[in-house]
Amino acid sequence: MAAGDIRIEGPREIVIPADALEWQFVRSSGPGGQHVNRTSSKAVLRFVIRHSPHLPDDVRRRLLAAVAARLTKDGAILIASQVHRDRGRNVAECREKLAALVARAATPPTVRRRTKVPRSAVAGRLDSKRLRAHAKRLRRPPSD
Repeated sequence: MAAGDIRIEGPREIVIPADALEWQFVRSSGPGGQHVNRTSSKAVLRFVIRHSPHLPDDVRRRLLAAVAARLTKDGAILIASQVHRDRGRNVAECREKLAALVARAATPPTVRRRTKVPRSAVAGRLDSKRLRAHAKRLRRPPSD
């Protein structure tokens, strides 16, 4: 494993090599004076999800569904960070964001098992309805 690889621990280990990541560095926005005007510290990570051989098929499907609104036309996701003043920390944050997205997609969703409503819950609901109806009946004017 190279220094720039992203390793995701989970049910199965996923490694995204550094050569699968495309980096771009641009000028950051916001306050910072002359420093922000002179340095390109904003990091933009581009990772092509759709054709990546490094992701298992089921993880790729879940990841594409999770980030569908953020995908480019060629199936890539762009992750940017400009929180920090230096490039290295912004790169690390982009890598952490991508690792978190992949880790979330790597865990399969739990299937909900349908359960029956307990008899005591049904009985309690019907009792409360009966009591409420009785209280309303007592508020009616007497009938002749």
